[in-house]
Amino acid sequence: MTRRSGPGPRPSAGRPEGSTTDQRLLDSRGDSGWVHTDPWRVLKIQAEFVEGFNDLAEVGPAISVFGSARIPDTHPAYDIGVRVGSALSKAGFAVITGGGPGAMEAANKGAMEAGGESVGLGIELPWEAKLNDYITFGLNFRYFFVRKMMFVKYSQGYVVLPGGLGTLDELFEAMTLAQTLKITQFPIVLMGVEHWQGLIDWMQGSMLEDARIKQSDLDMLTLTDDVDEAVALMVAARDRHS
Repeated sequence: MTRRSGPGPRPSAGRPEGSTTDQRLLDSRGDSGWVHTDPWRVLKIQAEFVEGFNDLAEVGPAISVFGSARIPDTHPAYDIGVRVGSALSKAGFAVITGGGPGAMEAANKGAMEAGGESVGLGIELPWEAKLNDYITFGLNFRYFFVRKMMFVKYSQGYVVLPGGLGTLDELFEAMTLAQTLKITQFPIVLMGVEHWQGLIDWMQGSMLEDARIKQSDLDMLTLTDDVDEAVALMVAARDRHS
């Protein structure tokens, strides 16, 4: 597949500096006449869903890799990302990331250099952003919720590298959808014991201890530093479903 741009950022006169399509959709302040534009926005949202579904339908078995955009290429997590992307490609998976720098770039780089399909799903942001240079097929989205749907729909599992708020958002959305049986439960691997152990300890000592979650919820997660273990879990899940 060739790299292409989907419904990505487009300059427009009169927009507030730093505004995004999501912001304008979600901001309820301003002239009440603005409210009546919402129904028409549904058509743009629909178009974004249709294009995403159409363009990603031919992507084969895929794993989404998440992680911080702020990880430099000298960070140990970047090297792990490259190794994860490479190993997933060699195991027959396409690799899907958010298409940005840092951990996302690392996974795309590993996938591309291993000769696999390297997919980037970018998002419109207030600052200038572009897809990284290691993507064989890319789409840009205006709406976060459309983009997140694509990650879930076209992935058979998640590998989560050290990250920040966006990474946590993607992690916990997948867990919530699996817990509530909105999606078929699939493997979620947290790569980086040092980074993630504190979160697991808190979930066990607070959420599980207070019966806010069940042990089965925690059992969705595998915490490891071993790339081979992470990929083996994805392969085993694929084979079971096959």
